[in-house]
Amino acid sequence: MMKTMKSSKWSVLFVVTLVSFITNLDATIVVTGLPPLMKDLSLSIETGMWTITSFYITSTVFLLPSGRWSDMLGTKRVFLWGFALFTLATALCGTAGSGAALIGDRLLQGTGAAMAMAASTPILIRTFPPNELGVALGINNIAWVTGSLIGPVLGGALIGEFGWRSMFYAVVPIGVIGLAAGIFFLRDTLADEKAKTDWPGMLTFGPGLTALLIALSEGQAWGWASGRTLGLFATAIFLWIAFVFIEMKARHPLFHLSLLAYRNYSIGLGITMSYCIGYFAVTILLTLYLQGAQNLSPLESGLMLIPLSVPQLFTAPFGGRLADRFGPARMILLGSFLIGFALLMLGQLGHQLSNMAVIIPLMIISAATGLSWPSLAKAVLSAAPQEQAGSASGMFWTVYNMGRAISQALALAVVQLVAKSEVASKLLSGAGVEDLSQSKDTLIYASNIGFRFFAVFLAIAVLLGLLLLRPQMRTEFESRS
Repeated sequence: MMKTMKSSKWSVLFVVTLVSFITNLDATIVVTGLPPLMKDLSLSIETGMWTITSFYITSTVFLLPSGRWSDMLGTKRVFLWGFALFTLATALCGTAGSGAALIGDRLLQGTGAAMAMAASTPILIRTFPPNELGVALGINNIAWVTGSLIGPVLGGALIGEFGWRSMFYAVVPIGVIGLAAGIFFLRDTLADEKAKTDWPGMLTFGPGLTALLIALSEGQAWGWASGRTLGLFATAIFLWIAFVFIEMKARHPLFHLSLLAYRNYSIGLGITMSYCIGYFAVTILLTLYLQGAQNLSPLESGLMLIPLSVPQLFTAPFGGRLADRFGPARMILLGSFLIGFALLMLGQLGHQLSNMAVIIPLMIISAATGLSWPSLAKAVLSAAPQEQAGSASGMFWTVYNMGRAISQALALAVVQLVAKSEVASKLLSGAGVEDLSQSKDTLIYASNIGFRFFAVFLAIAVLLGLLLLRPQMRTEFESRS
């Protein structure tokens, strides 16, 4: 009996870990496959970027409600529905015949991913005893990192051999295997009928985020002072103000805004947002540089991105230990500073490709992430009361996804501001341009400006980290006195 329970426990971990792996694999594959996708579907860079951003919109908006649905309907049911929707949408992405269809399918993908991921952690918490939960969560995190490691290389190889549609089709069989395993291994949980969905909160938060991202993405094309752009910014502000009022009065709020009263939690969310906006622009800007300006193939570009993942596999295990010894704030400061410094290094890329000029900064970013990200997650989640840990975690991961989505939109806005959209679109899609050398120089300059711009967000993270460090230093000083 004990042997059966043990094998069942690790089988559950396999299913949940597969979701972490497959969702991040898909996210990184799409970035690498953006140029050939744009070429085949004749997309502008704006529409091409929306095939990436759309996934993050729905994965952000539906993350917290999916956690609520897990309480209402049971974790197994929500997990399987989400995984099934993700797998179906992935297959539809491969059949898309236009940019609009692909964006719609990616919205469905993000919804399914949010449902599956929201149910994943509760499943692990209920499956593993406290003394084994850390190991299970660690393995799950390694799978997530491995997905980002394999994604660019696998995507590049598939695209080069079979075209961009293969990067979606290759994921479908893994999804089917995961679904079958989930049906067989996962156990049903009792539903809590008291939980309710905060529909007013969803209908203000989601459209508000979408309006902001559209304004950032299209502002350069429409004009930053145009009626449409200003109208979208005004709409985003209005909807989010309404969202705050709704959440303050809601019986079952989407966001427990009372958590913001805890100083370190609020500061931690600010660091998370700044950190994510700066970090997640790297792959987009490098894709523009490597495939657009340097004309590398998707596979060659994917291989160049490997240093962004490998070092953190080795530094992450030490991140938690160092945080326990020196305090999480110091590790956050160190990691944010190193990532910002590496972004400034990437902001010096030249007309002639230098492999080491790309690889060394990426290795610094990856190693620094392994050291600082576990500390950041620990600092934020430990700052909230234990009885509100679930709500605190949901808000933390929602802010994480928001930062990722805003990062993509800002990367496009910066490139559009420096280089003409037509130039970037033609270079990425392989279309001919009149003055190739000048166009490449413009795109390289835009990428460099982009890296420097996003380094500012890591500087903000450092400043906020100092605020987080002050109480810790005061406590250390008092303990010595």
